[in-house]
Amino acid sequence: MMLAEQLIFTFISLAIFVYMFFKMIKNNDTTYVVILILEAIGIAMNFIEFAFTMEANFIFDIIKYILSIIIPILIIILEYRGITLIEITNLTKYKIYLMLRNEKKAKEALINLVTKIPNSYKGHKKLAELYEKEGGMRKAIDEYVQAIDINKKDYASYYKVAELLDNLNKKDEAAEMLFSLLDKKPDMYDASILLGDILIEKEMYKEAVNIYQEALRYNPVSYELNYNLGLVYTMLNDFQNAKICYEKAAEINSLLYNAKYSLAEIALIYKDLEEAERRFLEAIDEEELAADSYFELAKIYLIKGDKETAVKYANTAIDINAKKIVAKIKKDPIFIPIMGKISIPFNLDNINEEEKEPKLKEKEIKAKEHLEEMFDITRHLSYNDIKLLKQDIQGKNIVQEINKDEKERE
Repeated sequence: MMLAEQLIFTFISLAIFVYMFFKMIKNNDTTYVVILILEAIGIAMNFIEFAFTMEANFIFDIIKYILSIIIPILIIILEYRGITLIEITNLTKYKIYLMLRNEKKAKEALINLVTKIPNSYKGHKKLAELYEKEGGMRKAIDEYVQAIDINKKDYASYYKVAELLDNLNKKDEAAEMLFSLLDKKPDMYDASILLGDILIEKEMYKEAVNIYQEALRYNPVSYELNYNLGLVYTMLNDFQNAKICYEKAAEINSLLYNAKYSLAEIALIYKDLEEAERRFLEAIDEEELAADSYFELAKIYLIKGDKETAVKYANTAIDINAKKIVAKIKKDPIFIPIMGKISIPFNLDNINEEEKEPKLKEKEIKAKEHLEEMFDITRHLSYNDIKLLKQDIQGKNIVQEINKDEKERE
């Protein structure tokens, strides 16, 4: 029985050895040398056991089977599934070098892999990630694209290419990539957010509305999508829909103070002073919005005829951000009746106010300023005009009429 087992072992192990040898020759890949050496050790162990008629040793037999048959068969199975030995070896090297913080060697391992196996999906993907980490965005894009060519369902790489193109200020190419991605995977949240941002930046507001509305089908409770849709409706002068979106966003995220500020401005446009006051008082909790909120509260109380409270709020706004608020007060005629009571610093130019990185994004600032401008434009409208403004889906007709009248006055 022992002799028969040894003969069978010898036949199988030699067959696998020959197969691996010719595989190495065919692929011109010296990586197989290690496997061949391991197999040779196992075969030699079997020969020693047979030649010296050694008694069967369990551990000895297990080792020779692992070296000569099990390891090679595992390699063959992996290669049958599309995972080659060179890929396993180089990816292992890559991980080891990364652990040792030797990114240069890690990159060399991946370049060697994709050079010898151009269709290695993992090789191109890992190399793209490494280039991106180094800041080589163009090289990263090339590698991500090759990964996508190999695996068409790698939606994460689609998004990465679009993101990198956006970082390179190639907005059109990024948008094209994102439209293609959302056509394949319409529920991809990050792609919808990025595409929406690009469309807003390009002032393609109607297209952005379509993107956000489609995205909300899959993520209806996303405060970011509702909020961004509110910003877009704001820029389209569709204040009714903007109000709905801001309210939904503020309901989902109670700390979204800019949505509350926007709701306050819309309330001002619609002459709902009580609602506007309530919202501005909520918005003052955000440091960046506090000065503007107090400034707007001062205007509300001037409209109400309460000059004393208006002065108090105006001075509070100045205490928070003197340069900004004083400039706005001097520009707005509504403050003329109380100018003598407002505490405007004499040495305004010498005030050193700490400049902080703005929390609001450019699109938020633009929408905020648009709402403030719209309130100034519609401030003298009658309540009947406001009703017409609400009925006008995007407020375009009445706003155009106001702008026309102002130009004729000039």
